[in-house]
Amino acid sequence: MKEYKIKVNGNEYNVSVEEVGGTISNVSVSAPTAAPAAAPAAAPKAAAPASAGGTKVTSPLPGVILDVAVKEGDAVKKGDKVIVLEAMKMENVIEATADGVVKEIKVKKSDSVLEGDVLVVIG
Repeated sequence: MKEYKIKVNGNEYNVSVEEVGGTISNVSVSAPTAAPAAAPAAAPKAAAPASAGGTKVTSPLPGVILDVAVKEGDAVKKGDKVIVLEAMKMENVIEATADGVVKEIKVKKSDSVLEGDVLVVIG
């Protein structure tokens, strides 16, 4: 079994890879004991205050954009679906974090995004 330490977005993870007969048979990922204080899961979901451009909807985790459900100029209400993001083989619906009009869409279908990346700006 091979062990690695990997840093993703400032968070460090321990990764163990087990090989059997030349093929990978098991991969396990765990955060070190000191990591939980640095990674609150709910923080990225909250709307980041925009400087002068509106409310920013950010990605809560790294993944690939499967669908953009809105267009610039669309009116949205808090909780409306704006993006579908595939992460860890699961589809995650990203919702509007405020009422308003879609001012800017920062991503397109099949884009890869990181945690915290701005996806949509609502004004």
